[in-house]
Amino acid sequence: MQYSRVSPLALRISRLSSTAALRSVSQVRNLHVQVPASLYTVGYERLRQTNRLQKGAFMNQIRTYADKVVKVPQMAESISEGTLKQWVKQVGDFVQQDEEVATIETDKIDVTVNSPASGTIVEVFAQEEDNVSVGADFFRLELGDAPKEGSAPAAKKEEVKEEKPVEEKKEEPKKEEVKKEEPKAAAPKAAAPKAASASAPAEAQEEKAYGNRGESRVKMNRMRLRIAERLKQSQDTAASLTTFNEIDMTNLMNLRSEYKDAVVKKHGVKFGFMSAFVKASATALEEIPAVNASIDGQEIVYHDFVDMSVAVSTPKGLVTPVLRNVEDMGLIDVEKNIAELGKKARDNKITIEDMAGGTFTISNGGVFGSLMGTPIINLPQTAILGMHAIKERPIVVDGKIEIRPMMYVALTYDHRLVDGREAVTFLVRIKELVEDPRRLLLGV
Repeated sequence: MQYSRVSPLALRISRLSSTAALRSVSQVRNLHVQVPASLYTVGYERLRQTNRLQKGAFMNQIRTYADKVVKVPQMAESISEGTLKQWVKQVGDFVQQDEEVATIETDKIDVTVNSPASGTIVEVFAQEEDNVSVGADFFRLELGDAPKEGSAPAAKKEEVKEEKPVEEKKEEPKKEEVKKEEPKAAAPKAAAPKAASASAPAEAQEEKAYGNRGESRVKMNRMRLRIAERLKQSQDTAASLTTFNEIDMTNLMNLRSEYKDAVVKKHGVKFGFMSAFVKASATALEEIPAVNASIDGQEIVYHDFVDMSVAVSTPKGLVTPVLRNVEDMGLIDVEKNIAELGKKARDNKITIEDMAGGTFTISNGGVFGSLMGTPIINLPQTAILGMHAIKERPIVVDGKIEIRPMMYVALTYDHRLVDGREAVTFLVRIKELVEDPRRLLLGV
């Protein structure tokens, strides 16, 4: 066997190639992405021996296998966790950028989690009904384009292979002999129905005497728990008192019936009663600032603006989106904003920003047929106005009894800040403005 000495130049070239290859592999590992193990085991040899992996192809292969861990998004300043209610997409599904992946329920709203990039979901870190915290790992996304159609038949072939052993087991001839011996073994089991039949008459008698007495338990959602907590806090904190009055809706109903078609045609929104009550409340709040104020510790905060919280009922509970600076709005502007916020609430697209703040609240229980009620104050606000159903009743008008459409209204206020005189004056002012809508237009 003969040995030949390697020249210094060849050794230097070999060392430089090795160093470059190791540096390439090190750079790949520093990318923090998933790369097939074969690249680490044979990549170095290919670079050193054949040099067939060019830089462009190498980087394209890295992008194909790159992945991203998506965190639970920030929901609001005051919310640090929520309950995972639904996975809209499952492991193995491809999602486009900004496509909905999951829904997280908080104590205020339902938050939609969208995909930050296009790719395939390869792993999830939480199951439905689990509590998830902001910033925690949520799901792993393998970045890339949608899978090609050729990958689908491969999955179908695997399903067919799994079904074949089941068909072969059904064709085994030995099972027929076992079936012939089954009646002998089944004879002792006849005693079980006899024992059960002894208790059957007692159960039948109980059903006849009391009827169906079944029960079911359902876990309270976060929104309902939060509503219960806030309402109880309001009762324990505020010195709540309610004053009532009634409003003749004749003039407002005539105004609505006369112009509702023209309003829809020009503005594309329905003309309802809520806008008149919102504007009347805004006018009364400016005239009586104490009702538009709030208590902060040992200080009274007076607001120079009117942010009206309008209670909207949703399948999960009551939410109160806010109309900002109502004092600067017209009747049509109020109707447009109420319609927009109401739609967002019903579609579960309401945001924390839509419900933040609010200096006064209006709740319309009349849409459900409520004749009279006492609403609960929405802290830290000072008062809340309750609207009720419109009913025709006989009343005295100019010394004569007439049938008029009447509505009871209720104002619940915090007696710690608002005196009875101010509360009654406030409600009477709303009555004057609604009964004569021209006052709203003239500002008198």
